[in-house]
Amino acid sequence: MILKTAYPQPDFARADWYNLNGTWDFSFAPEGECLTNPAYDGTIEVPYPWGSPLSGIACGDNGTGYYRRTVCWNTAAARIFLCFGAVDYTCTVTVNGTQVGTHTGGYARFDCEVTAVWNRGGENVIEVTATDNAGRNQTYGKQGYGDARGIWQTVWLEGRAEAYISAFFAKTALDGTVSYEIETDGAADGMTVTAAFAGVSASAAVADGKASLTLCIPDAKLWTPEEPNLYDGTLSLGDDTVSTYVGIREIGTGVFGEHGHRYITLNGKPYYINGVLDQSFNPRGFFTLPSDDDCKEEILRLKRIGINMARIHIKAEEPLKLYYADKLGLLIMEDLPCFWGNPTPETRAQYEKELVEQITRDRNHPSIFYWVVFNETWGLFTNYEKEDGTKAREYLPETAEWVVSCWEKVKALDPTRLVEDNSPCNWDHTKTDVNTWHFYSNGYERVKEVVDSFCRGAYVGSQYNFKSGYTMEDVPCMNSECGNVWGIEGNAGDSDISWQYKYMMNEFRLHDKLCGFVFTEFHDVVNEFNGYYKIDNSDKDFGYDLYGMSLRDLHAQDYVGADHPPMKTVSAGEAVDIPMFGSSFTDARHGKVLDVVWQLTVTDAAYGAHPDLCDTGEFSVVWRGYGAFPAGVIRVVMPEVDGIACLTWSLMDGEETVMTNGLLFDVVCDRADVLAIAPTAGDAEGFTKAFAVQDGKKQNGLGAGAFTYTVITADIPGWDGADNVRILFEAATRAPMTHDFPEEDNGSKIDLNYMLGYRCDPGANPNTFAQTDENRYPGTVEVSIDGTVIDVITLPDCPADSRGALSHHYQASDRHLDEAGTYGYLCDVRIPSALLLKLRDKESFVLTLRAPGEHGLSLFGRKSGRYAMDILVMAE
Repeated sequence: MILKTAYPQPDFARADWYNLNGTWDFSFAPEGECLTNPAYDGTIEVPYPWGSPLSGIACGDNGTGYYRRTVCWNTAAARIFLCFGAVDYTCTVTVNGTQVGTHTGGYARFDCEVTAVWNRGGENVIEVTATDNAGRNQTYGKQGYGDARGIWQTVWLEGRAEAYISAFFAKTALDGTVSYEIETDGAADGMTVTAAFAGVSASAAVADGKASLTLCIPDAKLWTPEEPNLYDGTLSLGDDTVSTYVGIREIGTGVFGEHGHRYITLNGKPYYINGVLDQSFNPRGFFTLPSDDDCKEEILRLKRIGINMARIHIKAEEPLKLYYADKLGLLIMEDLPCFWGNPTPETRAQYEKELVEQITRDRNHPSIFYWVVFNETWGLFTNYEKEDGTKAREYLPETAEWVVSCWEKVKALDPTRLVEDNSPCNWDHTKTDVNTWHFYSNGYERVKEVVDSFCRGAYVGSQYNFKSGYTMEDVPCMNSECGNVWGIEGNAGDSDISWQYKYMMNEFRLHDKLCGFVFTEFHDVVNEFNGYYKIDNSDKDFGYDLYGMSLRDLHAQDYVGADHPPMKTVSAGEAVDIPMFGSSFTDARHGKVLDVVWQLTVTDAAYGAHPDLCDTGEFSVVWRGYGAFPAGVIRVVMPEVDGIACLTWSLMDGEETVMTNGLLFDVVCDRADVLAIAPTAGDAEGFTKAFAVQDGKKQNGLGAGAFTYTVITADIPGWDGADNVRILFEAATRAPMTHDFPEEDNGSKIDLNYMLGYRCDPGANPNTFAQTDENRYPGTVEVSIDGTVIDVITLPDCPADSRGALSHHYQASDRHLDEAGTYGYLCDVRIPSALLLKLRDKESFVLTLRAPGEHGLSLFGRKSGRYAMDILVMAE
């Protein structure tokens, strides 16, 4: 079944076309070999890379692929072209035995005219020879996740008139003006080019193969991610008609707000960039999205969680996905694919050729607002050997000059968008429209200091974050990669991102020199597990319902936050002041009086999992303008309980809830009404392995087994004369992971080549404990007293997310994760009255918590999990 059936480039479409995706004959020769007469003894599904599962080959070796397809297609058009969305990396195309074209470069569209050799009334044999040896001098980007080998975008035939439009560039203005620069092929001087949109048309005569024209759409509706207004139209030259569309919008920068910061602007106003790094990889088609629907659904997945921008990472994206970004409303920051070898003259020349191809192909998409020329200095280091024989690498001054020239080349090709020279992790900007930086850090204090440090160092004339000899101009500042995936020693593995993400978002909004961020990343990939979604597009659960909020709240253009840690340990009865701030990047509410409505609830697990309301309040804030500003102080007095207090607040515009936010307190209170037993105080039996984690705050048992505890009845407050005795504990199942068995040689590598996509076992990483997702690991816990089973409780999963606040708050180190965010389910068991009577005169009894199945058991202590409790025995 052909899954890619749509016209592949809707911004430059012709009606007369024929899709060649589907089954082609195929042969393959490994690197170093050549087939003079390929047998075509296999088949491949086009347009999927030969290493991908969807190709039907699923072998990603370097080498040469030989493709053949026999086609019958006729058209009344004067000229016929064979078009390729992209072929990686070098290719030769023949039709009916005649070579019709060659191309070098893995990301650009190219067309071969086949008019003279095409048999309009019969069969035609198309042959494509594509070689990809992953050379260090070729544009490669992050293909290590799954190489885009051979044909990896749609192939089609297209009929065109004798004179046709070969290229165009649209520029728009807020008054509805649309200016076109049009290039033609075969057009005589004086031929007329016409643009028609929304009932308005304009024409111009061709001169030297080019034409320029301007039209104005009256009362034009502007394009934004929230309202992605598009105007469909046509460009025509004689018998040639191109269907296209335009979005009226302007990208720029400007100084706004009482702090005088320069911000990125959309349509003349600041716009906060809630961005994500999109590796644009999938495990079925690799760099090729499996279907046309996937191109659309990728955009919808991001809009669903309030993301308004995707940074397409070191890849020229499929034009159909860019079309859906235009149509559905998502800003795009598009990287140019990098090479990984030395920046030799030959490599530079080829890179510049491909730069031009990518910019000219994609510069008519209103969604694209920003070009990134290089990333993290990849391909810009010169590796060499010193006189003493040691190896070295250096970002040479002459290479920096070349980077500036590439920046200038992109600006000349497209002066309507922002351009960044090098998205840096080495403090080495040269010339750029935006000063960005990458950071990967974990821990509230560490993240605050990193953001503080950048904002202190970023000012006009500063060399901070710039290569020697270059300084910051008057440009906006934002983050262009962030998260904690690389902020943990050895990589964060497959772990919960919800906790760090929330306080990091808060710090970005507090520091209003910044006008946006790019979070790493959209989906998990083969060696990074820090996506909003799993690699198969399934959901992760962030646990933000704890605060009555969702991810969208953290991405609001109007925002209220607290300059305060995400959780704080406090004493019962303690008064706490929380300084609040507002942050605005829309003028929709400027000058209005808004309300902040707050409430404090507390969960004392001994009295149930449902939080009790302790205090409420509200106050008004004048919504001042762009940037951040003080928004009052919330004072709360902690309740006289031992448990978790949750402070939440909502920004209200009349009856409209603009956004909701919150933070937590661990309220510590001595309690004499229960017997508390640490989960590690018992004995383990039967488990494959039993061990404590989180410095003894949590106890794990793998497989089937039991934990037993001897309970001294005299230690239970109120035991004598009690009518009812309850046993409460927090428990979950426990999935085994490779790192649980460090004594075994699991063959995992330490020097994982993450940048080039080394496949790894996430469970081998000691930081791994997967965030809650759609997959469940259910089990049961059997509760018995002196061998008598009194209850069997279902444990749905072994979850980890923001609800496991204590497992985050009491982590011993920001550089290591020890089952961070893990938590369990509140188990409340009553000892039956008949059994209680038998226990009345006994000095002790044995409490057994057994995992009868193979899914293990975890027990959480007072400073672990969700409910702030040890195993409690409570007499009533």
